[in-house]
Amino acid sequence: MKHGDVVRGGVVALLAARGARTHRRAWAAVFAALTLGSLLLGTLGLAAGSAALGHARVERYAGADAVVAGTQSTSYTAQPWGSEARTVRAGLTERVRVPARALDVVRQVPGVRAAVADVAFPVTAHGRALTGRPWEATRLAAPPVRLLEGQPPTGAREIAVGEGVARAGERLTIAYGTGSATYTVTGVSAGARTVHFSPAESRRLAGRPGELDAIGVLAESGVAGDVLRTRVRHALDAAHLSDVSAPHRADDDPAPLRVLTGDGRGEAEFLAAAPARMPLLQVLASLASVVVLVGVLVVTSTVAQALRQRARELALLRAVGATPWQLRRAAGREVGRIAVLATVVGAVGAVPAYLALRALLVGRGAVPEGLELPFPPWLAAAPLGTAALMVLIAWLTALGCCARAARTRPAEALREEEPGRARQIAGCVLLGIGAMSAGAGALQHGAAAAAAASASALTMVIGCALLGPWLARGAMRVLGAPMRRLGVGGRLAASACTANAARLGAAITPVVLVTAFVLVQLAGGATLGHEAAAQARDAARADVAVSGPGVPYDAVERIRRLPGVAAATAVAHGTVVLPGKELGEPSLERLPVLGVTPRSLARTLDPAVREGSTDGLWPGTVAVGTDRARTLGVRPGDHVQLRFGDGAEARLRVVATYERALALGDFLFSYEELTRHLSAPPPVRVLAALAPGASPTSLSTAFPGVRVERDPVPERVRAEDQALGEVLTAVAVTAIGGFTVIAVLSTLTLISVGRGPELRQLRLAGADRRRLRRMLLLESAATATAGLFLGAATAALPLLAFALSAAGRLPWLPPGQGALIVAVVVLTTTSATLLPARGALRGRYPVAAR
Repeated sequence: MKHGDVVRGGVVALLAARGARTHRRAWAAVFAALTLGSLLLGTLGLAAGSAALGHARVERYAGADAVVAGTQSTSYTAQPWGSEARTVRAGLTERVRVPARALDVVRQVPGVRAAVADVAFPVTAHGRALTGRPWEATRLAAPPVRLLEGQPPTGAREIAVGEGVARAGERLTIAYGTGSATYTVTGVSAGARTVHFSPAESRRLAGRPGELDAIGVLAESGVAGDVLRTRVRHALDAAHLSDVSAPHRADDDPAPLRVLTGDGRGEAEFLAAAPARMPLLQVLASLASVVVLVGVLVVTSTVAQALRQRARELALLRAVGATPWQLRRAAGREVGRIAVLATVVGAVGAVPAYLALRALLVGRGAVPEGLELPFPPWLAAAPLGTAALMVLIAWLTALGCCARAARTRPAEALREEEPGRARQIAGCVLLGIGAMSAGAGALQHGAAAAAAASASALTMVIGCALLGPWLARGAMRVLGAPMRRLGVGGRLAASACTANAARLGAAITPVVLVTAFVLVQLAGGATLGHEAAAQARDAARADVAVSGPGVPYDAVERIRRLPGVAAATAVAHGTVVLPGKELGEPSLERLPVLGVTPRSLARTLDPAVREGSTDGLWPGTVAVGTDRARTLGVRPGDHVQLRFGDGAEARLRVVATYERALALGDFLFSYEELTRHLSAPPPVRVLAALAPGASPTSLSTAFPGVRVERDPVPERVRAEDQALGEVLTAVAVTAIGGFTVIAVLSTLTLISVGRGPELRQLRLAGADRRRLRRMLLLESAATATAGLFLGAATAALPLLAFALSAAGRLPWLPPGQGALIVAVVVLTTTSATLLPARGALRGRYPVAAR
């Protein structure tokens, strides 16, 4: 290495070390921003990695070497604009069953010791909801279910019950899908919520002759799992066996039987686990992209402000002989030291933060039952990658911000830089792009509209950041006149804000960011929830609701015949999958729907029919929400093609369109149509309207032990991932809101620290502490007012487009949340402006900075 290189390197190291020590307060703000950014990105990285490794928990089939099950997914192939055909897949949450004849095929496979048929179905005993299964399926568990007393059931009227249900030798009445029967308890097992029957009786009670839920395969000793899987796969293919939904599936949706081994065996039991992984990954990826964008804005703003405070110092170093290369390297090394330490601290904190996030998701029911989110030790190193990303962002920002100071002559560094025209043009272009994105979102539906609103808000926030100085000047033209009427402090505040537009713009930008982001995230979901709740209340017409495990499946007909009952409607919840295109790309949208009995529907559950009539809502027909009908281009008499939760495709005739789709779902089916595609008959819920003066006591008498609910909770559909979206939205708003609050504190603190000499000069010129404190309060008020107004204006356009598209109403935000946003912004700007200025305002005479 040459002597000159050593000297230059020593100078760079000296400048970096002295700069880090001298400007500790400035780098403290950068440290806080980088630590929180690394913490958020590391937490999301761990969550995404765990979700990618996620699988269904293996319980019922833990003792099986392989499980034969139906294909729990559906596929759709379409050709995007100007491209080759593409295929998309979506998980199915209703069970796709296996033909019973596959059992004999699997038994003949070499290496198979036993093939055990399994079916599960709901039953009721003593008013408790239980699950019925064949006793022989207990061999598939690990360890196998053992009897605490008695012996296994063998006859058609024998059962084994779980502990606490009954004792061996007792007679027990079991209610099942279409009736009830009395059985003799021959044994008591360790499973408290399962009733075991003989194999033949299990298949009869399941009500699906010739169909099985799954086949558990036990291998002979010495047969490897991959060998067993290959042999069973070849045997099923040779027998040309598909799952039972195959004849009803679309032509581009094959349905071969699956052979599951390892962790995949859990998919045959917990049907919602596998389909939940992709939405979880998509939400986490969307959230991570927002964090990266916000992180770039916040870190760039904080680092730039920290270096801007040192413009005169850097110019002086140039004057005494420092080269531009040395200044850039020194700034980069300075920021690099802070960034490495901060991001490592954030990365370490990401592990407990992720564990807390996972506990929150599980506790709030956002993770479906049975979905395992593993956390292997090697995954703990993932936050180091996100930490490296934050270091790179900070380092590049430092080099970019220091480039001008390194090129500027010393005398030119004493005046404030005027922003260039290129920055102004770029800001205007981004505002235009954001407005166009909002307009595109108004033409979309569902998740696409929400994504367009978020993208529009972020784009417009970046545009506001670039246009900060000009927006600050515009704000002071509006606020300057009333401020000057508030005495000397007001005139000083107006003059300071007007003279330092770039400084005010830097202070306003994080306020705009936090206001716009939080408003879009909170108001978007609140608007949909508020309108859906209003529609549910308007649709509710029933006086009572009858529900509970003791309600028979023919209850709706029996309730209609009771004296005093004017109308009765059975209601079932389910899902459908709608194939289509979004922005030219093929898509499969999973939607929550209702099945109802159509007779006198408007007297119990009024969907607000717009065209047609729900009286003809029978199997083979469907009613469609007005917004969805407009999107599909259908009216009563037309047909829609969709897929039920078990993958079966249907072409249904539209009999009506209705308004209250946010509450009741985009499609209404007949009760019979929807329930035939559910994994098991759903718990019966009957809505009843009573005649004037009638009492609901007749319902309690006719169905003893059931729940009769007066003024029932309004019926409302909920998306399968709604709980996940609510929890992660709350986490996002809290985390990124806190991130941007730190940015507000950091930026305003750095500005206030840099204004120390200015405040001391004003005191020497005769301004007392009271006037200066009033000036600072008014400046913080101007910053908060301008930031809140610009943030609300930035969020207004995407929110308006989204609310009108998705809810058909103006955006809505709970007043308490709006007040909290204002309070946080005002408190943050005030404290960040006043607290750093205490030194300059302390004492009778100003003290020079040390």
